[in-house]
Amino acid sequence: MAFSADELRVLRRALAIALHPAPLQDEDVQDCLRLADSVDEAVREAGRLRAFLLADLARYREALPGSLGGYLELLRDALAAGYDPGADDLAALRALRHNPAAAELLARCQVLAERSVRTRLARVSQATASAAPSPSRARLFALPGGRAAAEEPKPKPPAPAERPVPKPSEVFPPRRRPVPPPPPEERVAG
Repeated sequence: MAFSADELRVLRRALAIALHPAPLQDEDVQDCLRLADSVDEAVREAGRLRAFLLADLARYREALPGSLGGYLELLRDALAAGYDPGADDLAALRALRHNPAAAELLARCQVLAERSVRTRLARVSQATASAAPSPSRARLFALPGGRAAAEEPKPKPPAPAERPVPKPSEVFPPRRRPVPPPPPEERVAG
């Protein structure tokens, strides 16, 4: 992000006021608000550009291997902008590793992906460590559900009423044998 000379002047004044509080003139307040709007717009624009770049990268990845040159260039740009390569990118680069540029980019992406995974795992382990109770805390046994409740034997659920096991002839009734048709001599024409 680049600031113009006027924006840098406003930013410098705002920082000086933050360090040494003093009453502000209306002009200074308006300048700070305009600078804040400009920074917000730049952040929104960066988000839109990032979304466009990632969508373009996905289109080029789907068109591989025909779009190899464009895909590698877009991936380099995305990595320079702070993009963490995903599993799709790694799979595409593995399929294209016969190309020297793709092989070099695959090595770089693997390092970045591993670093990203390690960072996420460290955050998760820190979050779970801070959420777990400290071992030095004593347990409260006077509350319902404490040690006293755990030591009481729990009553066993009542056994279901026993009923007799049915005989196979009750479950599977006997088949009726088909009655053979009468012999042709005994048939009566009607």
